[in-house]
Amino acid sequence: MPYRQLLVVILVFTFLALIGCEDNSAEDSLKTYNERLANVLDVSPSQAPDTDIPQLAKTRELALPIEDIRIGLLDAYELRKCGLFQLIAERNSVLGKVQDKTHRFRYELLFMDGLENCLETLPQDADILVDIKQLHQLKQQQLPIYLWNMLTTGEEWRKQFRIYRRAFTLGNFPGSVENQEAMRYLLAIHTALMNGETVPPKQAERLLVFQQQIHTHRYFGQLVYSIARSRDWLNSSTRLLESNESRIICGTNRNQQKAIYLSNVFHRFFASDIQPYFAELDSQYRQIQISLQVLLQPPSAVSTKFAPYYQSYIAGELHSSFREAIINHVKFWQRTFKRCQIKLGVQIE
Repeated sequence: MPYRQLLVVILVFTFLALIGCEDNSAEDSLKTYNERLANVLDVSPSQAPDTDIPQLAKTRELALPIEDIRIGLLDAYELRKCGLFQLIAERNSVLGKVQDKTHRFRYELLFMDGLENCLETLPQDADILVDIKQLHQLKQQQLPIYLWNMLTTGEEWRKQFRIYRRAFTLGNFPGSVENQEAMRYLLAIHTALMNGETVPPKQAERLLVFQQQIHTHRYFGQLVYSIARSRDWLNSSTRLLESNESRIICGTNRNQQKAIYLSNVFHRFFASDIQPYFAELDSQYRQIQISLQVLLQPPSAVSTKFAPYYQSYIAGELHSSFREAIINHVKFWQRTFKRCQIKLGVQIE
């Protein structure tokens, strides 16, 4: 192999290695915390835990069928009188026929608003009025399905929910603001649809803005993986401490050096860095769960395929186990500090 080609190969592999070795400060902190506890206890640290959690079902398992509605050419032309013909023409253009799920849902919202306008402006004796009323009723039933399909099978939105197996770093949660805002917006859309209300065109157009804002992130899938990974590491550390509790000597006129060292590890790693990270994960999850419990309530047609994901991440089973892991860990320290008469919140040098 020529020298220049060899050099290029070396550089490429070096670059890939650097990417693979990129620090993940949350994972590193949890691992280091466990190692320091083990070092003080004079035992082996825990093995890195396996985090096996439910995945999002495949697109074909979540997509709901929607009846295709066709309007005759003469009827469509009649809709020119109430301003709906142009929108239909755009939908039937070459570009309109290859719309992504977000653009299609936007079109359906605009179309529904146009139907409302036709019902209000066309003469009451117009021949097409009966068909418009029937179309309006059918579209009202279909809109929640279009929203479901957009969220679970549209690429930009689905990417947010697929599990991304890399925990957030300490103090850095990319996509949190964009996703929280997008889900609150979609919740407002969903609420309007359930109440039989029409979404104004300006509101419908905002769909494209939110799609653009979220498309570079994998927020929710990364959030729940971060929670799961934190839970598993914390449970490992709690088991490490509890199984070696007899090694922590305390009492009057006894050498409490090991307990003091452990207290310093607690303050240096858990209280200073890890606990604030856990608090932020908890806060962000609780905020977005409110919207997702409504938006991702599975229709009966896909409930079986979607149930493991929904129960774990949306209904809150994972979050509950995460909070339980924190409580169990803190209880160990409270018990130990009380037994060793070490005041909680004070680091002993």
